[in-house]
Amino acid sequence: MSSGQAPPNIGRIAYRENLTRELAIIRVQPADGSAVPDFKAGQFVALGLKLDGDEKITYRAYSLSSPPEEKRHFEFYIKWATEPVMGKLTSALFDVGVGGELYWRKPAGAFTIEDRKTDGTPETRRLVLVASGTGLAPFISYVMHLKNIGSKRKVVLLHGAKYAQELGYRAMLEKMAADNPDFKYLPTVSRPDHPLSQGWRGNTGRVETLLGPQLEKLVGEKITPANSFFHICGYKGTIDSVVSILSPLGFVTNRNKRKDGSFDIKIETYG
Repeated sequence: MSSGQAPPNIGRIAYRENLTRELAIIRVQPADGSAVPDFKAGQFVALGLKLDGDEKITYRAYSLSSPPEEKRHFEFYIKWATEPVMGKLTSALFDVGVGGELYWRKPAGAFTIEDRKTDGTPETRRLVLVASGTGLAPFISYVMHLKNIGSKRKVVLLHGAKYAQELGYRAMLEKMAADNPDFKYLPTVSRPDHPLSQGWRGNTGRVETLLGPQLEKLVGEKITPANSFFHICGYKGTIDSVVSILSPLGFVTNRNKRKDGSFDIKIETYG
């Protein structure tokens, strides 16, 4: 290590819940017992390990699912992807048990809640959060943060997964929707006949199939750029499909802003 370079932050896995063999919720605490640093809902933390005996630390970014108000630990919702290419860091991370150590970097990232318009006035449009797979993670941070601060903003969370057992945080989200009329949760499963979807009686198909009449029935009005702001997080195919549905309706992404800097869709590719 060169002189003047800060030593890496060391963390310890404090909790792990395996939803399936390839999907887990993991909590990481700073090993020195300190509080986690401040961050914004939607940001990520890079976790690191030394792979194959290498002294160099390999890092990969993972979105935080914990809200900024949680200072005891970072929480992550992580999929061990084995196709098309097995991720070395994630594979190694899945081998680290509770109590095991790893490295972490301070939170970063711009996939945060848009709460101001370009003119500085409050952004009050309904938030429609569209997630596929573990793209759900930042939206868990969003909705928990908005609940913690007592926000009255209307929020709809659409989550698509292959199997019902991969609908992470489902029980929590169903309870939030039951307790708060301003929050709505709409999950869907694309492989309902698989054993990991046994007993599923809800929506079937990819998450983008929920857009249109089903979403408008849920919120009770036509979805337009005047009343709704979209965040999309997930696989590139999901993002492309959702944008192709919304663009003809006048929605503009943050990658192609209007002249005044305004936009109606914020995008984060995940996985």
